[in-house]
This record gives sequence, structure tokens and C-alpha cells, in this order.
Amino acid sequence: MQGENNSYYVHPTAIVESLAIGEGTKIWHFAHVRQGSKIGKSCNIGKSVYIDIDAEIGNNVKIQNFVSVYKGVTIEDDVFIGPSATFTNDLYPRAFIWDESHVSATRICRGASIGANATIVCGITVGEYAMIGAGSVVAKDVPPFALMLGNPARQKSYVCYCGHRLIGDAVQCGNKSIYNCPACGKSVEIYV
Repeated sequence: MQGENNSYYVHPTAIVESLAIGEGTKIWHFAHVRQGSKIGKSCNIGKSVYIDIDAEIGNNVKIQNFVSVYKGVTIEDDVFIGPSATFTNDLYPRAFIWDESHVSATRICRGASIGANATIVCGITVGEYAMIGAGSVVAKDVPPFALMLGNPARQKSYVCYCGHRLIGDAVQCGNKSIYNCPACGKSVEIYV
């Protein structure tokens, strides 16, 4: 089955209520995309993914199977979300108390990667090109290019645009450290 304008693909078992879906996006088995959500171009929305009302997803985002993206979550371009990663949107959840004022915004910045089964507590920002290790629980803002591991997640080092760990000494230049990636050779500037 194709989307309304034939510019994106929707698997026959998926439920898609939103009209704001970008060209080239693929929405797979049993996914549910709620009305008012936005999905950019060339995204891959995996099996049994739930995208809530007003959630925003940028271009070229890959969301693996069994992820729920709740209201208040914004995912920027080129982000990878691993299988069964968990987002929250209420810092004080109670089944008997709910209103829109409880939604706490979360932002996943361009190029970030979130590993399988990681939990992202609401109200934080995961910086550009940061990497969250599988199973990590992130409850505080994450700096750009940071490698976060554990429960609670702690910064272990930095990663390159390509995802490899930046090792060795950085060159200090004013308020930034410059690393050269041993895997791809690219220079990465980390502001401190």
C-alpha cells in the first residue's frame, strides 16, 4: 500500500493517521502513526513502532522495531534509534492524574544514535552525534559527540561523526578540543 500521494510506503498492517509524512519514508508492519505527528523524508519506521500525537521526526531517521515515540519527543535529522529503546514524557506519572501540562519535552539532536533497550528519561537533550550505549538509562542532558554508557548513563569518552570512539590526545585550541578519528580520519571539534 502506498501513502496518499504515493511518495511514501505504508505496510498494509500499519495504521497511519498523520498526513505529514515525507517522500521516500517507509512505515513497516503493525506501526501506528498518530494524527498530528510529523515524519520527514527517507525515514525507516520499523515493525510495531508507535509515534504519538504531535511527535516530530526529521529526515533520514531510522527507528528500529518496538520503539514508542511519545508526545513531546522531537527527533532531528539522521538519528538512529535501536530496537526497543524507550522514551518517556512525564516526570511524575500517575495513572489517576493526567493532563497536557505533564508532558516534558525531549530532543534528540542531529546524527545521534540510541542503542537497543536504552531508556531516555524526558526533559533532556541528547546532543548532536552523541551515542547512547545499549541498555543505558539517560536522565541528564548529553553533550554533543558524547559516548554514554550504563545505568545511570555516564560519559565514557567522545565519538566521531562515523560513530567510532575518539582516542588519543586532543589538540587544545581556545575553548575546544580537536580530535582526529582513527577510523575515518575526520577532525572533530568538541567545545568544552
